[in-house]
Amino acid sequence: MNTRNLNWAQVKPLEDKQLFIGCACCSTACRIAHADLPIAVGFGSAVLTKDDELIYSETQDGPVWTVADAEKLAAADPDHDWRIQKDGPLHGETFQRHAKGKYAGQWVCIESNQGFA
Repeated sequence: MNTRNLNWAQVKPLEDKQLFIGCACCSTACRIAHADLPIAVGFGSAVLTKDDELIYSETQDGPVWTVADAEKLAAADPDHDWRIQKDGPLHGETFQRHAKGKYAGQWVCIESNQGFA
């Protein structure tokens, strides 16, 4: 069992009923982000942060990162508040990587909203 003390707070994951689905065609709302989930929304913004410092931002012409790409960095430096934030039309999600407890090593949804449209 991982008993490491953290210098940041793990936010409790949302329950299924708290996820905002919005558009049934483009929502990426899920409780736990799978490794293939792109850190991209196409129209809007998607970023990876470490303690609020920008690590990756979706661009129109650059490679699209996935949760697996983010996990490689986060696993090597886990004692930080790693987050993936997606803000798209009709949906927005924030995933936080948990470093200990039941969801250790997983990216859990801590915010789900209507996005910007």
